[in-house]
Order: sequence, then C-alpha cells, then structure tokens
Amino acid sequence: MTRRVMFGICALALIGVAVTLTAQQRRGAARADDRSLTVEEYTPRSTLVVPEHPVPRAKFPVVDIHSHHRPGLSGERWSTIVREMDELNLQVLVNLSGGHGATLARGVRAIGESPHPDRMVVFANLDFSSGVTPGFGARAAAQLERDVAAGAVGLKVFKNFGLTVRDGQGQRVPVDHPELDPVWHMCARLDIPVLIHTGEPSEFSQPVDRYNERWLELIVRPGRRLPSDRYPSFEAIMAERDRVFARHPETRFIAAHMGWHANDLGRLGALLDRFPNVVVETGAILYDLGRQPLAARAFFDAYADRVLFGKDSYAADEFPYYWRTFETRDEYFDYYRRYHAFWKLYGLGLSDDVLRKLYYENALRVVPRIPRGAFPTF
Repeated sequence: MTRRVMFGICALALIGVAVTLTAQQRRGAARADDRSLTVEEYTPRSTLVVPEHPVPRAKFPVVDIHSHHRPGLSGERWSTIVREMDELNLQVLVNLSGGHGATLARGVRAIGESPHPDRMVVFANLDFSSGVTPGFGARAAAQLERDVAAGAVGLKVFKNFGLTVRDGQGQRVPVDHPELDPVWHMCARLDIPVLIHTGEPSEFSQPVDRYNERWLELIVRPGRRLPSDRYPSFEAIMAERDRVFARHPETRFIAAHMGWHANDLGRLGALLDRFPNVVVETGAILYDLGRQPLAARAFFDAYADRVLFGKDSYAADEFPYYWRTFETRDEYFDYYRRYHAFWKLYGLGLSDDVLRKLYYENALRVVPRIPRGAFPTF
C-alpha cells in the first residue's frame, strides 16, 4: 500500500470519527436541553382524540356576580365591554370594586348616564385604610347606608380583612371581630347581600415544596404565600368566617370563590346545610370543578339554589371556558391559566334548570336590585 493511499484511509477515518462525535454531541445536547426544561416550559401535545364542543355564548343570559372594574368606567372602554358581553350573553356585571363615598357615587352615576345603564351594578366597599379602631363599625355602617342611597346594591369585603387589616394597636383584626357587627346588621336592615372573600386557597398556607398542589402559582406569584409565622392558618380564618355566618343569620352572605372549598365539596355542602343565610359563587375556582365532573354535577344538582355564577377578573376570552365546563360533557380540555392548574378540565353537563339558576335566577333572588328586563322569567 502506497503512502498516499495510507494517508487517504486515515483521513477518512478521522472524518468519520469527527462526524460521529458531532452526532453524539448533538444527542447529548438535546438530552441536556430536555433535562433543563422547567415545569412552565413543559407543554406536551395531547394525542387524545375526543369530541369537542366549544361554547362561545352562554345558553342563557348571565349575571356575573364577581367582576372588577375601576369606578367610573365609561366611554369607549365601557362600550367595548358591552359589545363583548352581548357576544357572550352576559347581561349584567356586578362590579365589586365600587369603593365608597364620592368615588362610589361617581361610578354609579357614570354607568347610569351611559348608553348602557342596565348592564352593570355596583357593590360598596369598606374603608380599612385607617385600621379598625373603636367606633369603626358604627361609622362604616353609616357610610354604607349613604352608599346604598347613592346606588350601591351590595357590600364586598376584600381578602385583606382577616389577613392584613389591623386595629389601633397594630394587631390583626379577626373576621369575627365584634366591631364589625354594626355593618352586618346594616346589610340586613338595608336588604343587601355581603359578598365576602375570606382567606385564600389552603395550599397558600402550606410549605412551597414538591407536594404543594399550587407550587407553580406560588413560584410565579410569591406574594400569594401565607407563611404560618406571619398569617393565621387556613382553618383558623375559616372558623372566624363561619362564626360570623352563625352570629348573623338575618344577613345574606355570598362566600366568594365557593368559600375556597371547591376542592372539598362535601365540606362545602355541610357549610351550606348549616347556614341557610349563605350562598356561594364560582369565581376563579373552575379548575377545581372541572377536574371532578361527576362530584361537581351532583353538588350542583343538590345545591342548585345556592350557587351563583362568578368569574372574578374580567377577560372576555376566558368566559367560554366556563360555558363549556358547565354546559357540555367534553373531556380533557385546557384551562385558561396554567399556573392555577396543571391538569385538564371535563364538562359537567348541567341541566337547563340548574343552568338557569346558576346563570341568573339565584343572583336575581340574592341581589334584588339587579335590573331584570333582560331575563326571561323576571
């Protein structure tokens, strides 16, 4: 074999080794990339093929009992929202961010003077900015009476009450503090409901570890954590809330977010059995209902008069997820906010009678001042 031939063979061998190493390096790099995926980045394509029935428009007109908008909403933004509502079959939004005093009156007036005065009603809010000091309850009740005279149709209590609201000594004010009793009595006297958001999901109070079902949300939104060295436990704050329900049977309460018991419908049913003055709403807990379609459907059948439709933050493209979950029996479809839930949803297939109660009949009963013209049985 000549020297030239020997050189050619060696050169080809080296090229082959180089090509092999390059391919191995590429495979190794791919494996490294796969291993470095975060939970948020991992979005596998489902190979499941099942019938799909998207529902862009609710089957019956809807009252959204849990919506948030800046006070004084008007002009082009309000007109845009009304057009979206028409497409969705949303008839009335209940704005829980009405404020109090001059702010509330200005917001009520803006809607009333708009071309769409019957499409939004407003709940008043309590002013905790100076804390809960002696006489707070009487002053707040008097202000609420003025707010209702100005057009408010209910009272919304935000989640800061029971978590971060303080008294004159800087101590946390529990939900069942007797200083608030005059407010609850005033709501009964004025015949208005209290939509009360108490606490947060139970997992927010648990260690943020691999066992925490809301791990991703608490990583993405660390401000939602409620560590035990700074906040009361979930059970402690639920007990405070339940004592308020028991002490004020004449007051109608709407427990926001299904009382944070949508993951334990047996417990929620027991609460409703115990407190006939309490109803619940579905804001921001669709992920829990959609993962237990059989149990959730049975719950809605059993408590059809006690559940109101609520969405929470307004986003027109998210409402159809609710319609599809409530109206169809579709399987294994996406939820709209991945950090709330890493699982898929299933439809409950609620009956028309239950849907009507959920979508509008219960809301019109619980909040007597909602305009009724757009609803078929009222």
